[in-house]
Amino acid sequence: MNENNCKYVKDPRYQFSTKNSKIFFTSDTHFGHKNILKYCNRPWNTAQEMTDGLIDNWNSVVGPDDIVFHLGDLVFGGSELFNYVMKRLNGKKYLILGNHDYKNIREHYREYFAAVHPKMIISIDGTEIILNHEPLLCFGGQDNYRFWNLFGHVHTQHGETQGSDFERLKMMCSPTMYDVGVDFNYYKPVSFETINGRIDYQVKNNVNYLFWV
Repeated sequence: MNENNCKYVKDPRYQFSTKNSKIFFTSDTHFGHKNILKYCNRPWNTAQEMTDGLIDNWNSVVGPDDIVFHLGDLVFGGSELFNYVMKRLNGKKYLILGNHDYKNIREHYREYFAAVHPKMIISIDGTEIILNHEPLLCFGGQDNYRFWNLFGHVHTQHGETQGSDFERLKMMCSPTMYDVGVDFNYYKPVSFETINGRIDYQVKNNVNYLFWV
């Protein structure tokens, strides 16, 4: 790319179409993480129950030929747990590294993914999407509505109990942002079609994703 003409250039490897496969997004599964049960009031009694429940939920919506973008904080544990989880999850998987993944990821884990990046910009049916573990305060230049920003990290939940980021998110989030974390999406990956419908509503009504809480 010419440094004097710094335009966003679509990477042909990361242009996708829903005509070819179903596409899903998720984040913050925290497979094997005992403490997340209490931190996020998840509906399981043990870390193993949660791990198996999240795997079942994933495979209930994702088929073997579907695409899944996981936006970080994947597995908490060693190689035995990582292999146990990844061998059971359907789909062609892309990983965007979360803050916990940097210390947990091993080189041989990459064989489970089509790609591993700290951040991705993709296109689906012409919609340009920035994938990042944390929500971005600024994205897409002057025309924010050109891009979506999908993220996790903040563990938004439905109901009265919310994390410490909740009030800040109400101030910073725009209508083209959406939390794909499992705590916000009923512990399942969420489809591109669902997000598309929700962001379309958010843009038309000038509300952010917290409207859905």
